[in-house]
Amino acid sequence: MTLSVDPHSADRALAATGLLKTFNDAGVIGAAEVHAATRLHELYRPDAEPDENVRLGLAIALRALRAGSVCVDLRRAHELVLDAEVAPDADLPWPEPDVWWASLMASGLVDDADAPDTGAPLRRRGGLLYPARHFNDEENLRAWLNSSPASPTAVDGEMLRSSLDELFDGSLLPEGSSDQQRLAAVIAAHGSRLVLAGGPGTGKTRTVARILAVLARLHAQTGETNPPRVALAAPTGKAAARLTESIIEARGDLPPHWSSFLDGIPAATTLHRLLGYRPSQGFTRGRDAPLPHDIVVVDEMSMVALHLMARLLDALPAHCRLICVGDPDQLASVEAGAVMADITATGGTQSSAAETAHLQSFAAPAHPFPAVLAPPVVRLQHTFRFTGGIADLADAIRRGDPDATVSVLTAGHEDVTFSDVDAATAGQTVLAPVRERVIAHGRRLHAAADAGDATTALDLLEHHRLLCAHRDGLWGVAAWESRIHEWLDEAVPLSDAASEHDWYVGLPLLNTANQPDIGLANGDTGIVIRTPSGLRAAFTVGDTPALLPALVLNAARPMRALTIHKSQGSQFSEVTVVLPPPESPLLTRELLYTAISRARRHVHVIGSAESVRRAVVHPANRASGLGR
Repeated sequence: MTLSVDPHSADRALAATGLLKTFNDAGVIGAAEVHAATRLHELYRPDAEPDENVRLGLAIALRALRAGSVCVDLRRAHELVLDAEVAPDADLPWPEPDVWWASLMASGLVDDADAPDTGAPLRRRGGLLYPARHFNDEENLRAWLNSSPASPTAVDGEMLRSSLDELFDGSLLPEGSSDQQRLAAVIAAHGSRLVLAGGPGTGKTRTVARILAVLARLHAQTGETNPPRVALAAPTGKAAARLTESIIEARGDLPPHWSSFLDGIPAATTLHRLLGYRPSQGFTRGRDAPLPHDIVVVDEMSMVALHLMARLLDALPAHCRLICVGDPDQLASVEAGAVMADITATGGTQSSAAETAHLQSFAAPAHPFPAVLAPPVVRLQHTFRFTGGIADLADAIRRGDPDATVSVLTAGHEDVTFSDVDAATAGQTVLAPVRERVIAHGRRLHAAADAGDATTALDLLEHHRLLCAHRDGLWGVAAWESRIHEWLDEAVPLSDAASEHDWYVGLPLLNTANQPDIGLANGDTGIVIRTPSGLRAAFTVGDTPALLPALVLNAARPMRALTIHKSQGSQFSEVTVVLPPPESPLLTRELLYTAISRARRHVHVIGSAESVRRAVVHPANRASGLGR
């Protein structure tokens, strides 16, 4: 039995026939995959009769891509129904894998990984089927991971050791524990690659700032009169701004004679801007026009798609160090690939005995390095800032333990609140704490915005955020936007300050497109404030608020609530998380972990215990060939 697609749905391909029609009717593949598979078959085999197995293989590869996977294992293709609106007992006529592969390889539409590239739209590596572009991108990443870890310059061992003793003395770590931060600095000094993984509060940015200082000192001792050219980047404008703030804060914790080594490092930018992306040209930086930097640091790597990572690797000059930083347990990028999770799961290349002994010689006696080292991956595990119920909750989710997760939620921690209800039908009594929090926050925002205090208003904007898994529906952003507007309008009220742009004083805004001409990036947040010239939107541009009229903000929309995906790269003092019902395909371990780890001081989860359990036991399933 299958759950048929609504005949009026945009996902229904009315002209589909054969297997494409069967799988489209079942909801496994959409209209886009049907049309693309049919067209590719016509382009590459114009004189051949349609081969149903080949067309279905094309469609399934594209369907997997839409789900975030860069490839599909045809032996497990039936698992795609787990993410589609298909009944669990759906009886679909999946081709026998060996027959399926034989049809595909005989079609001329698939090149084998080890054979010459004929320009076919698909590639095969082992039992995996890839769209050709994503195969090439993954090969690019694989080559980078497996490349020689040789340092761009010779390392002065004594200077490195003295630098480590000053900046990575392990004084904040438990006695006898491994100093992974110091290990990261050693690997960065000895190679051109470092992948620094860790959750909130593990000191990732502090570690990066100190690594940059060490590398700058080593660079100066080579006789170079100019400091190393450093680029800081992140996938979104919001994440880039936060990286800049974090580096400045970490720089302030350095001893004065060390902080000067970070002088001149520019503010972080988006990866697209770093690589010179132009809508009409694509990326202007690449092998023929590499970046002019000695060190590139990329934060929030979990949000970086495979294609973007491959373009970054193309643009790196041979001498450049790349430092990738992020939390592999967070949601992966919206586009295909789970680069950070794949790299950390795969690990690096295990060092030889001689290499291991050399690297371990830089460890502090009280904090030895692990016996087995696999550069360039280092995972920070000790938490310095992220403590209490939120930390326990994050740990339980990350471990995939549903019982422990529910136990933490219901334990009565001061920083964790749980409302075990259906968020769509919860009554006023259950929602009262949320309403009070939203109104209190809204009043503070309105007061600062009405006074024209852009700096205070922008700071207050980060104090609370309501996060949803869905954009639409009863549990989505749209429904909660409406509910919050009603609450605030009763309490403030908002209608007294309405404008012709449907703006009001204190309205939070989300910019949804890159607008470099006015200094805004997709994901930047702002707030409407009162000024002598009328209502203006205050956004942080650089170090100061910029006041912008509605006329130039075509891509700004109200932000009373936000999707969990959009919240990545940000943290807030308090977070309210609205979970959908357990049958939602969006409920994954990474989604729940990302949502609760946005909170610094308090998180309130609204949703059933069944939804929580379902999320914890369902990690995102993004297929790739790394590590195979």
